[in-house]
Amino acid sequence: MPLDYDLLARQLDALLDTRDALTNMAQTCALIMQEVPDLNWAGFYVQREPQRLSLGPFQGKPACNPIPFDTGVCGAAARHRRTQRIDDVHAIADHIACDPESQAELVVPVVIDDTLWGVLDLDSPIRGRFRVHDQAGLEHVLDVFIRRSDLTVTL
Repeated sequence: MPLDYDLLARQLDALLDTRDALTNMAQTCALIMQEVPDLNWAGFYVQREPQRLSLGPFQGKPACNPIPFDTGVCGAAARHRRTQRIDDVHAIADHIACDPESQAELVVPVVIDDTLWGVLDLDSPIRGRFRVHDQAGLEHVLDVFIRRSDLTVTL
């Protein structure tokens, strides 16, 4: 049975009781890791300088930092400002392998006023883990995060 992402979005909406972006990033990652099965990493990367993503709050093993826009799945999401849903990360020539157990990845860009703020990155140890339903559902969950947070682009 597919995950009820509408319910997850409502849970996040109820959980986010502040406008503070740092707190809301941490809460969003924790809720996703708790409720979305078969993940081994969930976290944010934020653009704090041009063409580079810096590690933000996350759940999982230690992560790679920084990530240039011209490298990896997170870089592609940042560059193109489109969600990247990758069934097999090992098929991506410039994949950044922070955790060798990761097999699949979903990266959703966060765009504020036509400017990239950052990305939400999800990894799974199961190849092909993310489906169209997951992508749409997590984009909807991220919309709640964006609406409930004060997100300032600092470039």
